[in-house]
Amino acid sequence: MASIRNGGNVLASKPTVIDLFCGAGGLSCGFRQAGFAILAGLDNWEDALVTYRRNFPDTKTINANIENVTPREIAVDNIDVIIGGPPCQGFSVSGKRLMNDPRNKLYKAFVSLVAHYKPKIFVMENVPGVMRLFNGKVKEQIVADFSAIGYTVETELLSAEKYGVPQQRKRVFFVGINPQKIKNTAKFEFPAPTHGTGDDLTPFVTVKDAISDLDFIPDDTELDGCIGYKLPAVNAYQKLMRNKSENLYNHVAVIHRKRTKEIIAMVPDGGNYKTLPRELWATRKVHIAWTRMNSTRPCFTIDTGHNHHFHYKENRVPTVRESARIQSFPDTFVFYGIKTRQFRQVGNAVPPMLAKVIADKVYPVLRKG
Repeated sequence: MASIRNGGNVLASKPTVIDLFCGAGGLSCGFRQAGFAILAGLDNWEDALVTYRRNFPDTKTINANIENVTPREIAVDNIDVIIGGPPCQGFSVSGKRLMNDPRNKLYKAFVSLVAHYKPKIFVMENVPGVMRLFNGKVKEQIVADFSAIGYTVETELLSAEKYGVPQQRKRVFFVGINPQKIKNTAKFEFPAPTHGTGDDLTPFVTVKDAISDLDFIPDDTELDGCIGYKLPAVNAYQKLMRNKSENLYNHVAVIHRKRTKEIIAMVPDGGNYKTLPRELWATRKVHIAWTRMNSTRPCFTIDTGHNHHFHYKENRVPTVRESARIQSFPDTFVFYGIKTRQFRQVGNAVPPMLAKVIADKVYPVLRKG
């Protein structure tokens, strides 16, 4: 931990982070909220980096393939934590799941940079399928690779709705501690759930809890414009997401065909294609088609703009801002680019609130170093 000059500004004395596969910045956002200084974000998708730069103006951004980048290109020092989420297509239960899929080997480049910088801690996230893929061999290999460079690694599957995110989104986290730099810590302790149905837990945050104050969309909003809030925040989550923001960005409705809106209108709150007349079941060839959010529950995992999931009462897909709220991005976090790419940026991200609960557990461990 040190005072560091970066991007022309002096960052306060905070634990320092670089984010590999940073995307638009979900992990970085959560770690920043927990008090970390984000020194650099690396990704090879320029559209996401445009958003990242605007939201992390004091952070260095690097557009590069991690397999080719060198520490000299990253050019930052005194790194306490390395975080990142390798692209998950090769691990996904919906993909081919081939052991030799090159996308499954990107984590090795992550390992190489961890080996070079030797941070006190690393945090790597991935899809749930990695835990069971090839009878757990992928998970075992990842742990073995980090263990071979001296890290004590713990792994946990976390579900976002159990930590206050209004979305059922599961992610696996690998957290490694460098015992040469962190003394007297046997293993990393993952955060206990804070939300649920038990007497000692806060109730889940529902879709309606998350976005009911965003129902109003004026007809004349511009694609990249902003509007003022027209409805008040009515609960703690909405107030937290507004985060002193004076304006509302990315809240532009997708325009649907008349027939599409008519079909959406037939689907009740929480319903799906099975609640439609049978002759309409085959109008879309995917099982998630015509799915409407359930206002009384956390949202299902939001997609990246495929237009299969609909608002719990409006006859439209959620806006980018509503999707960002469901992901727990604060309203001050603005997305850039054409609308389809904004949706993808939001959908690919780690929920910042989930990232923050991890970061909150990392922070006190660093103090022992």
